[in-house]
Amino acid sequence: MTEPAKPFLFLGTRAEDAAADGEYEAVLRASGLDERDLRRVRLEQGPLGAVDPGDWSGIVLGGGPFNVSDPLEEKSATQRRVEAELADLAERVVAEDTPFLGCCYGIGTLGVLRGGVVDRTYGEPIGAVDITLTDAGRADPVTGGLPETFTAYLGHKEAVARLPEGAVLLASSPACPVQAFRIGQHVYATQFHPELDVEGLCLRIDVYEHHGYFEPGGAEELKRLARAASVTEPATLLRRFVERYAGWPA
Repeated sequence: MTEPAKPFLFLGTRAEDAAADGEYEAVLRASGLDERDLRRVRLEQGPLGAVDPGDWSGIVLGGGPFNVSDPLEEKSATQRRVEAELADLAERVVAEDTPFLGCCYGIGTLGVLRGGVVDRTYGEPIGAVDITLTDAGRADPVTGGLPETFTAYLGHKEAVARLPEGAVLLASSPACPVQAFRIGQHVYATQFHPELDVEGLCLRIDVYEHHGYFEPGGAEELKRLARAASVTEPATLLRRFVERYAGWPA
């Protein structure tokens, strides 16, 4: 891969070091970038500060335990700060149509823009799910590198129930109609985890065992099912995102 003209920025929100470091390392592997070219900011540790999207080849927002659909009174001060910072950033990247990829939690950040709705209607348990590209997804320069149907790991309490106005649906699954979408030409979001391999998922199952994603005592069975699945394609999305925008702006 050509060395990026400018580094990419990775934004994380996971408070647990094992999960946070594992996610960043997974994104490095999947994207083909090194730490010099994928700078990390852990938003749960402190304010984001000023971010000019033009300073970066692209921005990637990872997953995490926050849900935008959580009742306001249940959100911590940290969650409220992070959501406000990400909302401001999302509005800017959409307005300027600059490269952005939001994964899992990131789809909630983008999904509430322009009249979109994110709620608990289409949550999915932790596991491997078959996802199918739409016609637009097959034609898209980023998602079009994936097979028409592929298997990905996911696990989420909330999802997009109504797409933002003007958003293009790129991928869907039987239990969750919005698995990926694009706003404009360069702003992407996925409900599934493009970076996640089986060992990464098993690590997260251990870390988040008591966060309400599955019934107590179910961790070992989830890990057994994860290891039985064949998940090889989703990382292609991250690689194609990086390859497309490594020279941004063209």
